[in-house]
Amino acid sequence: MIAAREARRSIQERSPLTGAPRLGVFVLVAAAVVFLALPVVALVARAAFGGTLISAATSAPVLQALVLSLVTTTMSLGVTIVFGLPLAWILARRPFRGATLVEALVDLPIVLPPSVAGLALLLALGREGVFGHVLSGAGIAIPFTTVAVILAQSFVAAPFFVRSARTGFAGVDRDVEDAARVDGASEWQVVRHVTLELARPAVAAGMVMSWARALGEFGATIMFAGNIAGRTQTLPLLVYAQFEGGSLDSSIAAAAILVVAAFGVLVAVRVLRWGWVLDARVTA
Repeated sequence: MIAAREARRSIQERSPLTGAPRLGVFVLVAAAVVFLALPVVALVARAAFGGTLISAATSAPVLQALVLSLVTTTMSLGVTIVFGLPLAWILARRPFRGATLVEALVDLPIVLPPSVAGLALLLALGREGVFGHVLSGAGIAIPFTTVAVILAQSFVAAPFFVRSARTGFAGVDRDVEDAARVDGASEWQVVRHVTLELARPAVAAGMVMSWARALGEFGATIMFAGNIAGRTQTLPLLVYAQFEGGSLDSSIAAAAILVVAAFGVLVAVRVLRWGWVLDARVTA
């Protein structure tokens, strides 16, 4: 530990960023932070000091949309974990022919415009879609339902989880796993207590990114699930509806609530992750 600190101190002392270059870097960093933070701060400040935040937070439409957003994003995250974790494991640990194509297909929703993603879901699962007749024959209607919201969120958010979890699994030292096997651990015990434990920060980061992406999802949801109050109108859709309806203050207040909710969860997860890092250092 002491040697590592001395090495870091030595590197910092040899850093070429001194004087004017360092000042230039700080200016660029400050400008980037201001650029990213200022719009959000302005939005929340307008809602807080404009007197609309409290009234909006207690209004029935906002509470309904917020609850629906939290429920659907939680369920979409569960779907993502159930299907995405094995997929990330296979892509990281079991190379196979066509893996590059599968990875490209998994990453594709990241670069697709959300409206295109929603249209693709509609053409696949809608009444006239590829599987629409089969679903209709079974008495199942997915479009413009809460299930459609969950599927739309999962479709656009899952790649973020898979990419992060795949990186985490790929970074686990195989020698540590082999040592656990030599000590008598079963394959399930190796996966549960060694691989998943070491990949936990990357998996947790993927869960956060996936949940945050699902929470802010708009385009795919409105195309595939519509904007039906109480059934498919999540908080981002409510913001849009309020803005289109000419109620700017209500739209700003709803958007501020969305920002505060997302920011609170991101901070909480980072605190938990820091606790994991400290626990790992103590254990080491």
